[in-house]
Amino acid sequence: MLSHRRADFPEGFLFGTATSAYQIEGHAEGGAGRTQWDDFAATPGNVVHGENGARACDHFKRWPQDLDLIAQAGIDVYRFSLSWARIMPEGIGPANPEGLDFYDRLVDGMLERGLKPAATLYHWELPSPLLDRGGWRNRDIARWFADYTYTAMARLGDRIWSAAPINEPWCVGWLSHFMGLHAPGLRDIRATARAMHHVCLAHGEAIAAMRSHGMDNLGAVFNFEYAQPADESPEAQAAARRYDGIYNRWFRSGIFKGEYPEDVLEGLGPHMPEHWQDDFATITAPLDWCGLNYYTRKLIAPDPGAPWPHYTEGAGDLPKTQVGWEIYPEGLHHFLADTAANYTGDLPLYVTENGMAWPDVPGVPDDARIAYIDAHLGAVKLAIAEGVPVKGYYIWSLMDNYEWAHGYGPRFGLVHVDYDSLQRTPKASYEALKAALRTNP
Repeated sequence: MLSHRRADFPEGFLFGTATSAYQIEGHAEGGAGRTQWDDFAATPGNVVHGENGARACDHFKRWPQDLDLIAQAGIDVYRFSLSWARIMPEGIGPANPEGLDFYDRLVDGMLERGLKPAATLYHWELPSPLLDRGGWRNRDIARWFADYTYTAMARLGDRIWSAAPINEPWCVGWLSHFMGLHAPGLRDIRATARAMHHVCLAHGEAIAAMRSHGMDNLGAVFNFEYAQPADESPEAQAAARRYDGIYNRWFRSGIFKGEYPEDVLEGLGPHMPEHWQDDFATITAPLDWCGLNYYTRKLIAPDPGAPWPHYTEGAGDLPKTQVGWEIYPEGLHHFLADTAANYTGDLPLYVTENGMAWPDVPGVPDDARIAYIDAHLGAVKLAIAEGVPVKGYYIWSLMDNYEWAHGYGPRFGLVHVDYDSLQRTPKASYEALKAALRTNP
């Protein structure tokens, strides 16, 4: 069982769980358009077994059952995403009525069950026709994204509790365009610089589109990894700082400070689009909250013989999850405190994703996941005790799902999914959370 309970947190503190559209819905249903992940998975070597999200967890048809599972656990917030390609199959132009109708029913279903709908406009399922036009490398994507946001929220915005434009901008910009590990699978520093800036610009344009509908409680969701120097040498310290700049500071600095870190511009600056500095008035649109996704730390060593950014990732000696991520809850405390102290001040903070992959077997308690959640809740409690304005904690994920380039192997869910029968089976971690969220200690 969890040692931390709802009663241990301030009144009004919110507990949630999270999913994303492409990972659970079944993208082959409902008139959705082709996405860059369909293309990426169809290319040999990119995704384990070439698996894609065509069927996924069949949430498109099974959503009432899934919402019931959330409500029955006593969870307050459901953080879900809208699929750009489901709402606008071509990325621009006419909306797909069946797609909008689906999200209409989904949001109403949350409200009927007393759940707060927390929407994300983009969780990586870029429509393929927009990738054909350059995708995130093309400055026009900010306008395309704003138009999509405007269309989606014209239909849904009056019932959305909170909204954020883009999930984990580091993954959209760096992981996908520099490391090539996510769609579209590029390894190109010029494409990376443009993507990392255009993500910020699109964020700002989408915030403006939602404000035009009178929406509030709008935020941004960043992902973080704690960068630990591999040794005490000055070179390792500098390499870890550079990693931290790319991963943890670039997007927070752009959105909250209207500037990018100088140590990252040393590498990306020559490749940035023209007049990028003029976009900060849009990028820094005021927000109502900030979300933090956190899972792990990385040991960083210098690699002076390689091109910029001159570092390499090493394997640490901490316990690891199913996907090899080290378990380091101290990192979550660090980023909560650092974000409030250096970027957001009194703005409410939410842990919008935290969880672990583990090779679960139905009927066998997932004690490792329970311990992981408990340790990270302890980090949240410590930050709150120090005065950090943390207002909620959301677990990734409600159920096992399509884990991108890893395919259907890693299991992050509180609920087990049999990918043959699609049967849902709550795990021990689900029951532990359910018990912890009862009002009485």
